[in-house]
Formats: sequence, structure tokens, C-alpha cells
Amino acid sequence: MSGANASGYLESRTMKTETPTVKMVAIAADEAGQRIDNFLRTQLKGVPKSMIYRILRKGEVRVNKKRVKPEYKLEAGDEVRIPPVRVAEREEEAVSPHLQKVAALSEVILYEDDHILVLNKPSGTAVHGGSGLSFGVIEGLRALRPEARFLELVHRLDRDTSGVLLVAKKRSALRSLHEQTAR
Repeated sequence: MSGANASGYLESRTMKTETPTVKMVAIAADEAGQRIDNFLRTQLKGVPKSMIYRILRKGEVRVNKKRVKPEYKLEAGDEVRIPPVRVAEREEEAVSPHLQKVAALSEVILYEDDHILVLNKPSGTAVHGGSGLSFGVIEGLRALRPEARFLELVHRLDRDTSGVLLVAKKRSALRSLHEQTAR
């Protein structure tokens, strides 16, 4: 392989597996109030929680140029430094066997606007992966809407239960819906 081809190959491999540089993120008003560890989970998709806690513990993540603990609550205007982190390639592969399920999700969306997404969850589908499941509604929606910065379940439904499921598309909508359903 020639030098030019080798470097092109390495660049394409690097682009898939790691963020090339430090990322600086200014916290918007709708992101304020959330814990830094949860914020990092949305920013570093596919990165294990253990790695997120490790980079926090080592001080690689900074808020306003200072180290923070995982429970630190972000405020509007905070400047977050996110270091380059290796992301496992299998994240894309994990969703691909479920392409039919992802496509089927678009057919059960009842309502969508800038703040929420409402869908009719079919029986037999988990709302999120885990406990031996690699696919759930939330993972499918994230694959269906890769441009969405924020998609979080407002509530859960059992795997064998069908029904209306609310998904927040903004943190402010999630907080508001949690407050309304708590009453």
C-alpha cells in the first residue's frame, strides 16, 4: 500500500473510531440542570459508562476549565471540554440487524413536533435495550433520527405491553412532562 493510500485508509478508520480533537460545548438553557455524566452519555454515544466516569475521575472533562464530579449539575453558559474518546465501531453494527424494526418504527409514529415524539409501541418490543436485549424503541429511534441531539423516554412500557409511548426531543420537554405526570 503506498504512503498516500495508507494514510487515507488510516484516516477513514480513525474517523469511525474516535473523535479527532477536543470538543468544546457551550451549555444552552434547555440543557441546564442535568448532571454532567448524563450530558456526556448523550454527547459520547456508544462510549461505555465506565469510560465516561473514568475520564471524569481523571479530570479530562472540564467545566469552565475546572474538574467536576459526575454529579455536577450543568448551568446555562457553562463551557464543557470533552476530550477525544475512542468509540467502539460495533455501535453501528448493533443496529444494522434490526433495520426492519427501525423501519417499522416510522410507521407507528402518531405525532411529532420539535419537543416530543408520540408513538404506538407494539407488544413484544422493549422500550430500551439491556438485560440481553440489543435493541429497543429508543435505540431504534436514535437510528431513525441520527440528527436528533436529544431523545429520551418520558416513561416506560413493559415489553409485552402495547400502547402510547412519549419520547422527549428536548430536555425542557422531558422535565415538563415528568412534572406533569408526577401530579
